[in-house]
Amino acid sequence: MFKEIRNPDLYHGVNRKKNFFEGWYFKIVDKNCDNVFAFIPGIAKGNSLKFNHSFIQVLDGKKVKYNYIKFNSSSFKFKKDKFSIAIEDNNFSLSGISLNINNEKDNISGNIKFENVKKWPDSIVNPGSMGFYNYLTFMECYSHVCCIDGNIIGGLNINGDYIDFTGGKVYIEKNWGRSFPKSWIWIQSNSFDNKRVAFTCSIGRVPFICTTFSGFLVSIMVEDKFYKFTTINRSKMKIIKKDNDVNIVFTKGRLNLNVMTYSNKYEFIQCKGPKDGNMIPLVDESLNGKITVELFNNKINETIFKGVGNCAGIEYGGEMQIL
Repeated sequence: MFKEIRNPDLYHGVNRKKNFFEGWYFKIVDKNCDNVFAFIPGIAKGNSLKFNHSFIQVLDGKKVKYNYIKFNSSSFKFKKDKFSIAIEDNNFSLSGISLNINNEKDNISGNIKFENVKKWPDSIVNPGSMGFYNYLTFMECYSHVCCIDGNIIGGLNINGDYIDFTGGKVYIEKNWGRSFPKSWIWIQSNSFDNKRVAFTCSIGRVPFICTTFSGFLVSIMVEDKFYKFTTINRSKMKIIKKDNDVNIVFTKGRLNLNVMTYSNKYEFIQCKGPKDGNMIPLVDESLNGKITVELFNNKINETIFKGVGNCAGIEYGGEMQIL
């Protein structure tokens, strides 16, 4: 168990028999942001064996298409000592993915490799992006950023078209536990012009013992420097809802991070998410949004970074007003 805590990339469900889910989220974008896909392999264990299965979710952000592909739970394979999972002939790891999907909705095959992968900086005390919360065994949902930014080599054959992702970007995260939060916001982009910049933001209403709180994991990487705004490091957050979008301001000491989303309500895809280990329609996600990000140092009155993130992932769930 300690191994999985120290390396949250690994599979956590070996001894979990029911009311459990675990899924890894791979978002890939080509060089010019003309194509953006998400592949979500995972496993679900409901309150009865008949609900147990593994799955791959396929999201096509540009065409606003979705496919939930079910497999037997026995098709899910994993390695104990490193991040490497497989569902039938589909393999997923930090070094790349190989796909062989062929059903009535999708025909996808090929191999792509990931290089120059950047992980969330952590420590023994605060492993992964969720930090010391990983040591607590009673959390409803755990979240972890496996790769905040990486480069892609190779392409995929997708429904009769070859798409070259070389020079594009990959982002990888995962969730596991019992259920998604009652309310959440997720925003992500690592497709910025000119500089190597990656932004990720997860906000959720977290049940904790006899109360709840709004927890958040936010990071922006500018070139090779990470700036973290999290519940753990006592950052502050203010959310302003604007129609279908949000303006969020994070503050940590002298640093101020201002984020604004821009989305089209017709580009959101309804996906399945976990409730007590059962996968149900729960998630509304767009892969075709935009965000503006400004990181500012108040002490010296200087803008560290200001820019636009394209092919942004934007996701809302539940009752946003309680965040």
